[in-house]
Amino acid sequence: MKHNVGKIDKVVRIIIALIIAAVGIYYQSWWGLLAIVPLVTALTGNCVLYSMLGISTCLMTEKK
Repeated sequence: MKHNVGKIDKVVRIIIALIIAAVGIYYQSWWGLLAIVPLVTALTGNCVLYSMLGISTCLMTEKK
């Protein structure tokens, strides 16, 4: 599977995941579990939505 999430996109996704998780913990809500989605896509380097839309934020040298 080709990577379609670039380095900057990964950092943004990880920051968003941390914010969502922190808010979920603060408000003691299960909505904090939504942080799993951006975290997994950042760690795997592949976003299903990007694949369906044909989008890639990777540079040509980053793709594997």
